[in-house]
Amino acid sequence: MAALSLRNVIKRYGHGPKANQVIHGVSAEIEAGEFVVIVGPSGCGKSTLLRMVAGLEEISAGEIAIKGRVVNDLEPSERDIAMVFQNYALYPHMSVFDNMAYGLKIAKVPVPEIKTRVDKAAKILELGHLLERKPRELSGGQRQRVAMGRAIVRQPQVFLFDEPLSNLDAKLRAQTRIEIQKLHRELGITSLFVTHDQVEAMTLAQRIIVMNGGMMDQFGTPEEVYSRPATTFVASFMGSPPMNLLKQAPGVRAGQILGIRPEHLSLATEGWSAQIEHVELLGAERLVYARIGDEQVIMRTDAAVLPPSAGDTVTIAAQQDKLHWFDAGSGKRV
Repeated sequence: MAALSLRNVIKRYGHGPKANQVIHGVSAEIEAGEFVVIVGPSGCGKSTLLRMVAGLEEISAGEIAIKGRVVNDLEPSERDIAMVFQNYALYPHMSVFDNMAYGLKIAKVPVPEIKTRVDKAAKILELGHLLERKPRELSGGQRQRVAMGRAIVRQPQVFLFDEPLSNLDAKLRAQTRIEIQKLHRELGITSLFVTHDQVEAMTLAQRIIVMNGGMMDQFGTPEEVYSRPATTFVASFMGSPPMNLLKQAPGVRAGQILGIRPEHLSLATEGWSAQIEHVELLGAERLVYARIGDEQVIMRTDAAVLPPSAGDTVTIAAQQDKLHWFDAGSGKRV
């Protein structure tokens, strides 16, 4: 039995012919203990989907089930979930201990059990020395760990994370990603994590749901999503820099789009004639921007390799076993 089931889930705002449908029949089976990331650009419906799982948004059609129990009509408190928000949502007048314990006190959990759970979560998150402090005395990363600790002590069936790292700087985001991975390995609780950051999705997820315009374009492992994107949207969204998508390069048939990752292009003696536009040094690697006819391509090269210069005409070849073909009309993989 899946820990979390989404069955043709639909969300509409309003009624009748003027209703605005924002989620279009999403279905996914998430296994017990699995860490699934929902990723996509702003406005794609990822947070709305998460909020429907949490019970913060009503479901217009379809079913959401947790451990086989349909929860469509249950209040958030009845769903056995715990949510970590983007803005931490801590009580400023309470200590770290009281913030983490608050939900348990409301649930009338015995005091000794509350202390045991909070102390255990604090140890896992390295918050033991901060339990008497107020949120204002903590860094952003520490506040986020307190928010995660508050979720842990609930011992829920499902963790829900709503862009919890977006308020942190780049260094703290990287550190907190590692902490979340360690936390998941230790606790093994089914987790659903929303982000717009494809790096977070690739590094955290066991499987990824890629959302596009309220629809699920692909549900697969990070390797599957990166190596065999189901649509041109997934191909262009997952990966930095994105996959090159060519419609007019020599060899591309009418009605199709050729996809090739930047790391699968190289300078060669035979291939496409291209003019170099720009070269960027990124430490251990370079990004070479070139134009094949009217289309731009990006090539990733080792920084130790002497690059061409802007204005040079070169020949670029693609690894033939790394080509991706998509239908130009639907954008789907062929």
